[in-house]
Amino acid sequence: MPQPCALVWFRNDLRVSDNPALAAAAASGLPVLCVFILDEVGDGLRPAGGASRWRLDQALSALESELARRGGALHLLRGPAEELLPRVVEAANASWIFWSRRYGGAEIAQDARLKQAFREQGREVCSFNGALLAEPWHIAPKTGGAFKVFTPFWRALRAQLEPRPPLPAPERLCAAAWPADAPQTLAREKLLLAPGRPNWAESFPDPDAGEAGAQKRLRDFLSDRLDGYGTNRDRLDLGATSRLSAHLHFGEISPRQIWAAVPAPARGADKFLSELGWREFSCHLLYAFPDLSWRSFNSRFDAFAYAHDATSEKDFAAWRRGRTGYPVVDAAMRELWTTGNMHNRARMVAASFLTKHLLIDWREGEKWFWDTLADADEASNAASWQWVAGCGADAAPFFRIFNPVLQGEKFDPDGAYVRRFCPELARLPAPHIHKPWAAPPALLAEAGVKLGYTYPSPVVDHDFARRRALAAFAAQPA
Repeated sequence: MPQPCALVWFRNDLRVSDNPALAAAAASGLPVLCVFILDEVGDGLRPAGGASRWRLDQALSALESELARRGGALHLLRGPAEELLPRVVEAANASWIFWSRRYGGAEIAQDARLKQAFREQGREVCSFNGALLAEPWHIAPKTGGAFKVFTPFWRALRAQLEPRPPLPAPERLCAAAWPADAPQTLAREKLLLAPGRPNWAESFPDPDAGEAGAQKRLRDFLSDRLDGYGTNRDRLDLGATSRLSAHLHFGEISPRQIWAAVPAPARGADKFLSELGWREFSCHLLYAFPDLSWRSFNSRFDAFAYAHDATSEKDFAAWRRGRTGYPVVDAAMRELWTTGNMHNRARMVAASFLTKHLLIDWREGEKWFWDTLADADEASNAASWQWVAGCGADAAPFFRIFNPVLQGEKFDPDGAYVRRFCPELARLPAPHIHKPWAAPPALLAEAGVKLGYTYPSPVVDHDFARRRALAAFAAQPA
C-alpha cells in the first residue's frame, strides 16, 4: 500500500492560482495526485461539443505546463468517472479527495454519489466553490426558491458578496507517483479532443489558453477597453469585449480574480461586472432548474407552434451555413464556423432570427451553438437562448423581434464586420451592405454581387416574418 496522498480531481477549474481544491491539497502536507477524467458517458452528463473539445485540449496543455513548473503532474484518463476515480483513489491510497463544485443536475448527482461512497470508506472528501462569486444556495429571495429576474438577483448578490483575496498558486507541489494498480493514464493526444482530418479548426485563432493567457487578456482589456465598455460592447466591428468567456468556462481564471482586478470607480466597471453577474445568474438558474437546456422555463411555450417541415429544414441549413441573405446574421454564423466564437450581440441577432423569423425551436439553435462554440457553457448557452426566444427567466418579450437590417446598421455602421465574414459583399458601400436586395442593380453589378448566385436572396421577408411570429405567439394558450 503506497503512503497516503491527497487527490485533486480537476474538472472546469483548470488553473493553479485561486484554486481552493488545489490549495487545500497542497496545504495538507501529503503528496498530491492531480487527475483529469474525460467522462463522456456518465449518467446524464452532456458530452462537450466539437469546438469546446478543441478548446479543452488547449486548456489541458496549459495546465500540464503550469503543474509541471511547480513539481506536479496532470494525469489524464478517459471513461466513466464513477468507475475510474474510485479505482485511482484505492490504488493511490488517497485519504483526502478535493474537487471544485459543479452545478448541473447530473453533475451534482454524480458528485454526491462519489462523495458518499468515499466517505463510507473512511476517506475525507472536500468540495469547494471554484467557479462562482457566490453559491446558489446563498443568494435567494426572502420568499424562498430562486431568483427569476436578473436585477433583484444582481442587487442581492452585490449586497451579500464578501470578496476574499484570490488565493496564490502553490509555489511547489510534492507530486505523488501514479500507482501501478491504477488505470493506465493517457497522453493528452490520446484523449482525441483535437480534430483530425479534415482539421475544421485550422482557421481558429490562437486562444492563448491557460491562466497566463487569461490574465494577460484581462490586463489588456482593463487597460485598453474597460473605459469604453459600456458604450462599445455591442459594436460588432470594434473588438471591445473582454473575450474571457472561454477562459471562465474552463476555469483558467476565476470570477473572483476578475472581480478583484476590476477598478470599481472606473468607467465601464459596473457594466462589465454586471455581465459577470449574468453568467452567475445563468448558473444559479441551472442549479435551480436542471432541465434548463431542454425545457422552456415558461411553460406557456410548451405549445408554441414551431415550424417542422421541409421549408424549416432548408431554412435551418441556410442559417447554419450563414446563407440567410441577411448579411449581419450570415456574418455572425460564419464567424462562429471559422473562429469557434461569436460576438454576444451577434449571438442575440442570430438567435432571434432563428426563433422568430424562421420559427425554429430554440433547442435546435442551442444544440448548434453547443457544438460550434469554443466557450459553450450549459448554463449560459441555455439561459441566453431562452432569453432571446422569449421563454426564459427575465426574458426579452417575444414581441421584441430584432430587425437584422437595423441591428447591422446600428452595431456595424460601416459594414466592417460583414465585410470580414461575408467577403462577397466587401465592395458594397455602407448604406447598402446590410440590405443588398434594396441596392440599385447597377451598384450591385459594380460591386460584383449577383443576388441568388454570389450571395443569397433573403430566405424570408422581415415584415412577413414578424407578422407570422406574432400570430404564432398570440395563438398560444395563455
